[in-house]
This record gives sequence, C-alpha cells and structure tokens, in this order.
Amino acid sequence: MAQATKRSNFVVAAAIIVAVGGFGGAITKSYAEMSVMVGGAAMYPSKNIVENAVNSKDHTTLVAAVKAAGLVDTLEGAGPFTVFAPTNEAFAKLPAGTVDTLVKPESKAMLTKILTYHVVAGHMTAADLMKKVEEGKGKAMLKTVEGGDLTIESPMAGKLEIVDAKGDKAMITISDVLQSNGVIQVIDTVLIPG
Repeated sequence: MAQATKRSNFVVAAAIIVAVGGFGGAITKSYAEMSVMVGGAAMYPSKNIVENAVNSKDHTTLVAAVKAAGLVDTLEGAGPFTVFAPTNEAFAKLPAGTVDTLVKPESKAMLTKILTYHVVAGHMTAADLMKKVEEGKGKAMLKTVEGGDLTIESPMAGKLEIVDAKGDKAMITISDVLQSNGVIQVIDTVLIPG
C-alpha cells in the first residue's frame, strides 16, 4: 500500500513539473515576462547589473570600460544603483580615439570618474525620475557616485533627458531595465563630468 502511494505521489509530482514547463519552468517564465530586451538579449531582474550588461550587444564598449576601470565588483555589489548606460553608438559619438585612450591603464582615474558619473545610488525607475522632475517644476538634480550632479528634465511628454555638467544631453532610450541590485536606464550619449 505504501509503495502504491509513493508511486502515485511521484506521478502527480511529475505531472505538475511537466505542466509548469519543467524544473524551474514557472520561475523562468515569470522572469521572462518581466525581462526587457537590450542589445538583442533579455535582461533578467534576477541578475545583477554586470551579469546582464555583458549579454547586451549594444553595451560592449561600456562593459570593456567597466572592466578597465576595475568597477566590476562594485557594480556586482548589493547596491542598489541606478546606472545610466550609454550604448556603443553613444561612445562612438565621442571624438575619435577617446575610448581607446580612456581604457589605457594610465587613464584609469579619468575613466573611473566618467563611469561613476553615470551611476546614482538608489533604485530609480522612470516613474521615480519623472516624479522628481514634476516636484522640481521641470528639473531635478541627482548626485552621482562620482560626486557631480546630473540634471533630469522632461522635454516632451513621457520622455526623460539627462543633462551633464557640460550641458550635453542624453535621452533615455530604454527605461526600467530592472536588475537584482538596481536598475539600468539606457541612454544615447556619454555623460561627461565637470
């Protein structure tokens, strides 16, 4: 009798596993539903900033820069962080040779300064940023990990723009890429600290 009960329980358990898509299928499905596609890859909220960024074809330059600056451990840390992540096209807008110079060991301090200027402590979604802009009557200031300020504006309904210390503007092109240790806001221009 006990043997029949064990067999019956096993059959029921197997049927449940198959119904939800295999071991972990339900979990994978729920994360897939919450993921955002960036650079041809799904960005999973269960992974940290670095684990997701390395899969984006649009962020290979940023990932190389983060590695060259020695910031991998920081961005894999608990956070939370909000990262304004420039795409490869954003880095390509810089004067010729800039990226090659920045990733050299002798430029590590400057590279670190630029990269940490793209990071704000805390978990800030587009809705959080928009609320700050509305509360600031059209503008909001954010203190970066580098120590400088970024200005957030909304030049048109539903769009957010980041203005750096030099007055250059970056548009958020993909918002709210949720991470286990924060959020990525993809931008189209590299921000330069003052």
